[in-house]
Amino acid sequence: MDEQYRTSPGLKERVEALVEEMSIEQGLIALRQERGLSQRALADLAGVKQPVIARIESGKARNLELKTVVRIAAALGARVKILLEKSGPTGRARRTKRKLAKTA
Repeated sequence: MDEQYRTSPGLKERVEALVEEMSIEQGLIALRQERGLSQRALADLAGVKQPVIARIESGKARNLELKTVVRIAAALGARVKILLEKSGPTGRARRTKRKLAKTA
């Protein structure tokens, strides 16, 4: 698995994206439980429907809007922190770099 992780194009990025999603889900569950709130109570406080909270916590929410995450965080007395990091070259950039290396 380690070898595949190192050599498979895009695998590292996909794994990191999944870890980020899990982090949001686990963070939401932990904060909600720490505050002693049910999914329904949190949904009421955040102005969303309970199934929205359930989908987020289960990892089934797709195209989650930032404003929804901010509303839920505010209802939990938390804040949203976004971190942009420089990533490695994309697949296209790697191919271009290889082509240039071959022609040199």
